[in-house]
Amino acid sequence: MGTQDTQESNQQASASGTGRRALLGAAVLGAAGGVLGLSGTARAGEARHGGRGGLAGLPVPTIIGHRGASGYRPEHTLGSYQLALDLGADIVEAGDLVPTKDGHLVCRHEPEIGGTTDVADHPEFAGRRTTKVLDGVATTGWFTEDFTLAELKTLRAVERIPANRPHNTLYNGRWEIPTFEEVLAWQDEQTRRRGKQVWIYPETKHPTYFRKLGLGLEERVAKLLHKHGKDRKNSPVVVQSFEPTSIQRLNKLIDNPLVVLLSSASSRPWDFVETGDPRTVADLVTRAGLREIAGYAQGIGPTLDLVVPKDANGNLTTPTTLVRDAHAVGLILHPYTLRNENPFLPANFRKGTDADAYGDVFGAYRAYFATGIDGVFTDNPDTGLLARADFVNG
Repeated sequence: MGTQDTQESNQQASASGTGRRALLGAAVLGAAGGVLGLSGTARAGEARHGGRGGLAGLPVPTIIGHRGASGYRPEHTLGSYQLALDLGADIVEAGDLVPTKDGHLVCRHEPEIGGTTDVADHPEFAGRRTTKVLDGVATTGWFTEDFTLAELKTLRAVERIPANRPHNTLYNGRWEIPTFEEVLAWQDEQTRRRGKQVWIYPETKHPTYFRKLGLGLEERVAKLLHKHGKDRKNSPVVVQSFEPTSIQRLNKLIDNPLVVLLSSASSRPWDFVETGDPRTVADLVTRAGLREIAGYAQGIGPTLDLVVPKDANGNLTTPTTLVRDAHAVGLILHPYTLRNENPFLPANFRKGTDADAYGDVFGAYRAYFATGIDGVFTDNPDTGLLARADFVNG
């Protein structure tokens, strides 16, 4: 998940597109069931047992393991992905895709890897530390595009936010950086072992930035999905991006469900900045903007603040019309990100002030689920599943 999430931590459609939207329509209807007088249990059960294939066959609200089970393990590692499945996540966000110097796709939250690996402890790579402008922001560190895959494989993952998750540092150095191809193989292995289809939810990271470097992401993603037979409308891979043009490009290359990620209302997707498109996210979440997105994507992934804004004190206020408006044009909503720790919760759901202490996250889940969202990204899938059970059986 992208820029807004990082800030919170520190901080006329084609035929294939129309078909994919029809596939997901049942999920939309399931989440909107409350409006039609269905109970929460009926909504979830209808989505789970209705006999439909694809994404619409998953429970609603869908629990998506954000970068795996990143509340308990260093993010974007096979250990984090594995734990997300063990905890019951319906989908695993595996992974945020960035390229290496030799063109491989690897799973890292950002191309800058100083905060998520032990690269600083490798004297042989000290000279690779540099400053680059990443989507308009000067960023200093080590970047995946300056390393070959073989070099990256000598590094090990570390916890990105140790102040909030000191227990996760226990696992620093245990796992290497996975490639997207390794994740696709892992998905197949886990599907066989568990006897049920495992779903993943990769994201193209900074696609305009990488295309300008000659490392276009979309073609690489499409090639691997095609190689593994996972580029169809019912394939268990949902692809997302903060750049609408990346999703438009993917819409021409693959038939998978596609999702446009949306940051804060005042922000502009970087591809819009590069092309001089003056629109902001606030324009994209209007009815006209959502209709346009529905022409090439099947869902949106808004920041939670676009669903329920906060006041000046950080407390939740009245929900917006985003859920209703998106559902009206056939889009599903998978907002991001719910975390257990106090600093990441709305102020009215915090308990105390400790940076690593848990607040009333179940209360927060209730508030967001009540809006009719189709699912949510969470760093703590087990908490999300318990919250869903409370909601659908309440």
